[in-house]
Amino acid sequence: MVAMSATASLFPVSSPKPHCGIKTKSLHSGGMQVKANAQAPAEVNGSKSRLINGFETDDYPTTHAPRTFINQLPDWSMLLAAITTIFLAAEKQWMMLEWKTKRPDMIADMDPFGLGRIVQDSLVFRQNFSIRSYEIGADRTASIETLMNHLQETALNHVKSAGLLGDGFGSTPEMCKKNLIWVVTKMQVIVDRYPTWGDVVQVDTWVAQSGKNGMRRDWLLRDCKSGEILTRASSNWVMMNKETRKLSKLPDEVRGEIGQFFVDAPPVVEDDSIKLPKLAETTADYVRDGLTPRWSDLDVNQHVNNVKYIGWILESASQVVEKYELASITLEYRRECRKDSVLKSLTAVLGGGGDNGGICDSGQVDCQHVLLFAGGSDGTPGGEVVKGRSQWRPKYGERVDHLRAGNI
Repeated sequence: MVAMSATASLFPVSSPKPHCGIKTKSLHSGGMQVKANAQAPAEVNGSKSRLINGFETDDYPTTHAPRTFINQLPDWSMLLAAITTIFLAAEKQWMMLEWKTKRPDMIADMDPFGLGRIVQDSLVFRQNFSIRSYEIGADRTASIETLMNHLQETALNHVKSAGLLGDGFGSTPEMCKKNLIWVVTKMQVIVDRYPTWGDVVQVDTWVAQSGKNGMRRDWLLRDCKSGEILTRASSNWVMMNKETRKLSKLPDEVRGEIGQFFVDAPPVVEDDSIKLPKLAETTADYVRDGLTPRWSDLDVNQHVNNVKYIGWILESASQVVEKYELASITLEYRRECRKDSVLKSLTAVLGGGGDNGGICDSGQVDCQHVLLFAGGSDGTPGGEVVKGRSQWRPKYGERVDHLRAGNI
């Protein structure tokens, strides 16, 4: 429209209206007379005319339009149209860029591409995650497995960003030379609130020394918009020989690689020393057996990923999961599980200070868990793979009902 308006202002044009069998007035255009629907050759002002493509033109026009500045200009319509197209395309592109910068997961100062980066004096690694639709469960919130996977991903990316990633799964170059890998011995997670679909979470992680031969890794998971802390987690790690599958001391060469990244800070989750009684199938409230790893459950070190254990534990607590959400969990890893293992999951509901079947006055439920080898060449029959404890709070609707009942 801009191009047509500009062209019309420079070059006014009158369109001839044809009438069948009627000769119209002549129109002068640059010294040429045009007559619509001429019937036969004729003389105009003493000049002969001829018929060309249905239009009668003068062979020898007697008058010429004066040459002016306007009719000497070239036709700018194509150029104006091109300029208009460029401006429209630029405006559209600018609007798209403006929209992208307003999306929560595209904020420039918050890891816009989700690749993560080193912050705080090169000691803390930070990475953003957008909660996807396939990461939420029936409660419309992210599952505990989703959060644990995000924690594990940031741990590996931290090692990679620091330039310490060798050929192994989180192993440094010196660890690879000595055929060593990291294995987790204890994990403590506290979830204050679960994010939902479309939320963007920010995960910070760092490492610290744990004893003489161990390492501690901590995590803080926040809501990107509000900065609210959603999840806190601490874990302890030791080294294992990849071939012998036995624990190993921390070599000085490896200590020299990772020691510079140790943070002198207390754990974000205080380590408790609660001793749990032995849980057997006869004393468990819920039992799920016949659990076997799939090929996709194994990591590159050929043992079951530690996040998978949580899913197996929840398999035997399905009745608790339906009405309660996991508030915290502590897991102690005793043996590794490999692809040929067969396990059973046991859960017992503890007293927890109440007489209502293990439900506390606050509505909280405490549980004890254990994963056992069901038998086979991977471990002693009945041997513990993972043992742990968990605390559950009522889901939102159940929580409201419980509070109302307490006020009556």
